[in-house]
Amino acid sequence: MVGGRRWTVHDRYGNEIYLTQERWDHIIEPINHPEMADFEEQLKDTVQTGERRQDPLNPRKYRYVKPCDSLAEDNTHIVAIVLFGFSEDQSWRPVANNYITTAYQKEIG
Repeated sequence: MVGGRRWTVHDRYGNEIYLTQERWDHIIEPINHPEMADFEEQLKDTVQTGERRQDPLNPRKYRYVKPCDSLAEDNTHIVAIVLFGFSEDQSWRPVANNYITTAYQKEIG
């Protein structure tokens, strides 16, 4: 892992998006979304190819959604919440800093 990143993918718009080990541990905690533990590959696919919508109250926040078979209970989709932003590289130039804050399963009919 580089910089605590568990993995990095690109969405269908070319944006680099990463998941940190800390965020993954948070997602699969028993009090959060432990049902996601067996769906990490599907989470990657959701970010890479899922439908994306911008949050109307926070323009930095995007929700990626994609249908998925065999989810827990009656859930039909995986949802990933991604925050878009910038950080600086060693030369003080802005670089994209887009990361998953949480992910969960949801029934969407």
